[in-house]
Amino acid sequence: MAKRAAQGAGTIRKKTVIRNGKEYTYWEARITTGRDPGTGKQVQRSFTGKTQKEVREKMQAAAVAVNTGTYITPQKMTVGQWLDTWAKDYLIGAKPATATIYKNNIKNHIKPALGAVGLSDLHPHMVQQFINGMELSSASIRLAYKVLHMALEKAAKLEYIPKNPAAGSELPKLEQKEIHPLDDQQVAILLNSAKGEDIEHLITVALFTGCRLSELLGLTWDAVDFQKGTITINKQLARTRYRANTPFASPKNGRCRIITPAASVLNILRRQWRRQAEMKLKAGVLWANPYNLVFTDEAGGIFDHNRAGRHFKSICNAAGLVGVRFHDLRHTYAVSAIRAGDDIKTIQGNLGHATASFTLDRYGHFTERMREDSAARMEGFIKAVFGL
Repeated sequence: MAKRAAQGAGTIRKKTVIRNGKEYTYWEARITTGRDPGTGKQVQRSFTGKTQKEVREKMQAAAVAVNTGTYITPQKMTVGQWLDTWAKDYLIGAKPATATIYKNNIKNHIKPALGAVGLSDLHPHMVQQFINGMELSSASIRLAYKVLHMALEKAAKLEYIPKNPAAGSELPKLEQKEIHPLDDQQVAILLNSAKGEDIEHLITVALFTGCRLSELLGLTWDAVDFQKGTITINKQLARTRYRANTPFASPKNGRCRIITPAASVLNILRRQWRRQAEMKLKAGVLWANPYNLVFTDEAGGIFDHNRAGRHFKSICNAAGLVGVRFHDLRHTYAVSAIRAGDDIKTIQGNLGHATASFTLDRYGHFTERMREDSAARMEGFIKAVFGL
């Protein structure tokens, strides 16, 4: 009876093939990695290379992994099957909106291109070809890559694959969208046009804090500390289709932040408190504000994104500010803060950006423009006074 090869044992042999009339020589190593639990038959893995040394090193590395219990058996599942598993079982901690975006990327972009490839057969150059072949904006390509990278990173941590083949890919340069902050005259026109409107105070607070619309719509009175003069941004209002047991979601980037706004902002919030008290008296028994929201509809209910957006657009159009978006108020705050002399780190914290470098990259050109304007003003002063 032939002696069966021990686990981790292997052999090396030289092989010759003929292709297109030409003879090619290569080396092949085979190693026993274990036994099939169902049939009891040996499971072997082969390695090929141009030299005996190359395949010996591959075989020895695999043998060490087998003997130390760290060898990873190549998975038979496809990339598409793993993506489905990952999206189903490993996105449970993601916000509903984020999970939906990721799943759409898997369905529309990743699976059509790479879904049929075996998980263990996916190599870095295939990922790079996938990136290069997408006819999308730089931001969309980066998002699709991010989803793929995250899924493959989890597969590597679970030891389904030895390493992440998406690591180290070259990505297209992110196209920086042009921002359109309002100038002082436009701000004055907007505030004048918003007077007496349902979202008057919402607009004003956004202009002078830089908070996102969803953060203000999800702001509750317990997060406003009039004594300390602070506002805590610890949640945001989720869009209707993503609400489950609560209308709230964690802040963007998952980070809570505390901002100390100008005293005028706190005065505006006090006016909103009084205005809400008047709304409550007017609504009577119909009033219900179970979430203690700062900005509500006439009966204390949630003031959703769509309604706020429509109302804001109507106010802007009436004021001749066509095309202005609510998010432009956030940009206006950032530029105003730079003009006021705030340092980038402080502005970053107030805006809730992940890093100061991101804030500087986003708004740094306004700082440079201000320096140039300052130099031009000084030049005019020098010529006017000293005649130089």
